[in-house]
This record gives sequence, C-alpha cells and structure tokens, in this order.
Amino acid sequence: MSGARDQVARLLALVPMIRSRGQMHVEEAAAALDTTPGQLVNDLHTLVFCGWPGLFPGDLIEVDLDALEADGDGMIRIDNADYLTRPVRLSPAEASALVVALRTLRETADEATMPTIDSTLAKLSAATEAGDEVDLRLPEQEREQADLRRRIGDAVDRSLQLRLVYHVPARDEDTERTVDPLALVQSEGMAYLDAWCHSAGGRRAFRLDRVVSAQVLDSAVAEHPDVPPLDLAEGLFRPSPQAPVATLRLAPDARWVAEYYPVRATRDLPDGGLEVELAVADERWLTRLLLRLAPHATVVSPREFTDSFLAAATDALRLYDEAT
Repeated sequence: MSGARDQVARLLALVPMIRSRGQMHVEEAAAALDTTPGQLVNDLHTLVFCGWPGLFPGDLIEVDLDALEADGDGMIRIDNADYLTRPVRLSPAEASALVVALRTLRETADEATMPTIDSTLAKLSAATEAGDEVDLRLPEQEREQADLRRRIGDAVDRSLQLRLVYHVPARDEDTERTVDPLALVQSEGMAYLDAWCHSAGGRRAFRLDRVVSAQVLDSAVAEHPDVPPLDLAEGLFRPSPQAPVATLRLAPDARWVAEYYPVRATRDLPDGGLEVELAVADERWLTRLLLRLAPHATVVSPREFTDSFLAAATDALRLYDEAT
C-alpha cells in the first residue's frame, strides 16, 4: 500500500526526471523510483489535478493519459510543469528550519552519517545566513534521549546485552528486563529497539521514548539464528491471528482511530461514523482507549469488552465523585 507522503515524494522525483528527458517508458520510470508500473500510473492520474493555485485548465499539469492505457505506447509525457524543473529556493525561515533539523539529527548520528550531515550544513551555511543565525541547544530531556539512543546503538554495534527499565503503558508500570539488542529501526515516525527479550522469551520492539534507562552489560548477546530480519513493509505491529477481535462503533469525532491503529476492517456508517474491527492484544489497552474516546465510541462485540469498559468507567466516575 502506498501512502500520500510516499506518492508526493515519487511525483516530486518523477516530474523533473521526465521533463529533463522529454519522455520515458512507464516501466523504466517505475524501476528508477522503486515502485510498480501500476502504482506509477495511479500516481499520474493524481498528477493531472496538481498545479498552480487557481485550478483552471492552464494552471494544472498535463499528462498524456491515453499513452498509459492498455492500447497506448506506455510512454510518460508531461507538460505545463516547467516550474518543477527549477532549482529549489529556500526562504531564510525554511533554511533555518533545515539547519535546526540537521543539527538535531547530528546529536544522534553515527560516524558513518556524520560527514553527510556536516557537508549539508556547510553548504546551507555558505548559501544562506541561516547557519550563523540559528543557535540550537537541545532541552535536557532531549539530550538524555540522544544519549540513550547513542548508548543503545553502541550496544547494537558491539553485540552486547542491555538491561532496560521499560515503561508499559497498558499496565502503567516500569518493568526491568535483559535484552539482546538486534537493531534500531524507524516506523511511522517513531524509533524502536528491535531486541530479543529474555523475560518474555521472544522478540519485542521497544519504543525508545518509553525506555526509562538502558545499561550496557559486559555479556555478549546470545545467538538467535531462527530470528529473521525485521520486515517493516506492513508496519511494525502485526497482531497475532489468535488475538481476540473487538468491533467498535466510532462517532465522526473518533474516526481517526482507524488511521492511528492497525484495523482489520472498516465500514462507513450513515451518520458519518465508522465501524472498525481491531485485534486486541491486551484488554487493558482497549479499556484505556475507550476511556479516552468516551462518549464517541461504543463496543459492538464481544460483550466482555463492554463489561470491562463499563466497570472501569464506573470506577473512574466514583473516584471523581469522591475527589469532589
């Protein structure tokens, strides 16, 4: 599946590439952009709605869609998009934002990445005054997170075990465990430690912002020959097929749940709401979610999830009444 962000990135690379060559076969362009011809054709059908503000015919990018039909020659031809071949020009504010982002990234970068970051910073500083104007000092909490990430990355590189104190939101408690770090990974904007957890007896992904502390141990990681490389193509979290499935009815104000959490099925409702099916690995997590969503979500099935939510809501209301 391709998201809007990936599609925008492909089109921003595709248009200058086609404009510089005049035309290009869809299969060749798809290979260059590491996507499929079918996906690229879908992207091009979106591109014809893009252009300068105004949305008049002369403002929009033109694509020879007939050439992309089954009886066409398969060549991509794009017109009325000369402005996308011009070099990108950054305003002082944009250049400053890039400098801030790069300096933040530099706080946690490894030695292999550092030369690229320094080179880019030098070019930005030479082309603008942003490098001299921006003074970045990370807050103490962010510095601690950067140090934590460096320490965990060092353990990964040296194949040494870690002793973690990790916060589990579903139980609202800190747990201590020894893990064999396998890799640091990114998924949907979050950083995770992919590791073998000796307490759980299996592979786990630990969100770095939930790691309270990490101590690098002298002991080497154990061998895990049966653990395959982590595949993030379908997201980081794929619930077990044995996990119970809850069906929720969401009001329009709670439709965001289907975008934020992995759901198995969705059905639009006449009132603009949504019915979703999602796997539940921990009933306490679902109860906490429903308390956050109240009164914009109800449990359709199974009944036991409704009962546990009502009990938690009753307890919360009782505590509120006692406090007031």
